[in-house]
Amino acid sequence: DVSHMGEFWVKGPQALAFLQKVTSNNVAALVPGKIQYTCFPNEEGGIVDDLLVYCYEPEKYLLVVNAANIEKDWNWCVSHNTEGAELENSSDNIAQLAIQGPKAISVLQKLTDIDLATIPYYTFTVGRFAGKENVIISNTGYTGAGGFELYFYPDAAEAIWKAVFEAGEEFGIKPVG
Repeated sequence: DVSHMGEFWVKGPQALAFLQKVTSNNVAALVPGKIQYTCFPNEEGGIVDDLLVYCYEPEKYLLVVNAANIEKDWNWCVSHNTEGAELENSSDNIAQLAIQGPKAISVLQKLTDIDLATIPYYTFTVGRFAGKENVIISNTGYTGAGGFELYFYPDAAEAIWKAVFEAGEEFGIKPVG
């Protein structure tokens, strides 16, 4: 359970310009469904934090930041938003599970019609998972050694948690962290 991670939405016509300014990689290279590992550089050439940028569409991005730095990262984004991008801190409205390890795909495939083997590394899709709609299914392995991250509304957390552990019982799935 990595629901403690931070999630910020960046939207609107100025979203890309904002992200190009505050992150170190070329966000313009992203197409919908792609994810980029990057960082927030500071004015002294150091790093504020590392993060993932999810490209939903040209004017809609999701930033996933480290839990210990949510407030610092949010304040950094807000204070550097001279472009006027729409920023929304959704950290309290998104739950996240990371199912990692060599049997992750075997466990998760039982719970969705989405062919997980077709989700390339550092990409994501949104769909139905464990009977819940609008679940982000991400393949970054960011929190472990291969597997998927699931993002969903907190009211679906208990049902998705139970479904994952039931599906993984035959493989000896265990909570870690």
